[in-house]
Amino acid sequence: MRSNYQAKIISQYYDNLDTIMLHKLGELVTELYLADTESRQNQLWQRAHKAMLKLKVRPAIIEHIMRKRNVEILAKNLQDWLGNKK
Repeated sequence: MRSNYQAKIISQYYDNLDTIMLHKLGELVTELYLADTESRQNQLWQRAHKAMLKLKVRPAIIEHIMRKRNVEILAKNLQDWLGNKK
């Protein structure tokens, strides 16, 4: 059983999930630029993939980004998504 306060916090989290995921994806872009090992890059790309799925990005766009694994492409798309959010 949740208190009213807990229910409100959970509700606010889901109301702001898109914003949260866009912020996390932005952090991942930075981490990808700085990643110095292939294994770290692989971990970060997996996290980026999950974030894009949660954001309900079109599958074709996700596939393109994941196939290229180019952080500049991800960053450009993120910029567009942030622009659309405003």
